[in-house]
Amino acid sequence: MTFRTLEKVAPPAAVRLAERLWCTVPRGPVRPFDVPGERFVVPVDGRSVVVESWGEGPIVYLLHGWGGWRGQFAAFRQPLLDAGFRVVALDAPSHGDSDAGSFGRGRGLLPEFTVALTRVVEAVGPAHAVVGHSLGGAAAAIAVLDGLRTRHLVLVAAMADAIPYTRDYAATFGFSERTRVAFLSRLELRVKRRMTDFDVPVRARAAVSPLPPALLVHDLRDKEVRHSDAETLVAAWPGAELRSTEGLGHRRILRDPGVVAEVVAHLVGTPAARPEQALEDVNA
Repeated sequence: MTFRTLEKVAPPAAVRLAERLWCTVPRGPVRPFDVPGERFVVPVDGRSVVVESWGEGPIVYLLHGWGGWRGQFAAFRQPLLDAGFRVVALDAPSHGDSDAGSFGRGRGLLPEFTVALTRVVEAVGPAHAVVGHSLGGAAAAIAVLDGLRTRHLVLVAAMADAIPYTRDYAATFGFSERTRVAFLSRLELRVKRRMTDFDVPVRARAAVSPLPPALLVHDLRDKEVRHSDAETLVAAWPGAELRSTEGLGHRRILRDPGVVAEVVAHLVGTPAARPEQALEDVNA
């Protein structure tokens, strides 16, 4: 009823509310890694992004999804270390221990995930691989399409394009197509980018420069990000491979030993996984 009333008496207010709700980060428990790493801060546009690091070797960056935090990758830490990688995990703006983003506390923006990842890589060192979950997977793919260099990209339960989900969002909250289009236009002004910039399959098909090989892992019963997103991504991204699971859902997939082993084996199975060669190849 709120949106129906606002659309009648104050359409601009309905648009502002739609934008705020879309950008509101869901609250949840934030648990640290079981074994603390070296914690430090990387400044991003005047705000602090918290980063945690373990080990030495080729760097694997871990980027959580919407409403997540770096500790969600706890199951990946030791297997990656055992495989000879350095593990670097970050909290996106308005998530975990990092400062609030430009939209204020409790609200986040996809481009800020992308910028934070890029700045952390610039500060810490070349990426052998980036592993992104959910919205963090989309952000990692966009960062690569924007020019971030990495040997490998792993997308776990990643969203292909946010636009279809805004239609689901409008249906859930009961606001009109006019409000949906207007709130997206308002969001474009806020982030200073067109929404089409975040359509990963379209941009991957149009990419001129070679893209790194991608491994996609997605559950067939994921209720938050449709499995069809993974199918669309793997069809659009050159050299991409898809591994489908069943019954792990959207978040438990990050804790599954089989999924972790699959990702680590994928990274170890390449010649560049040798520490002394990987850094050299990335810098070539």
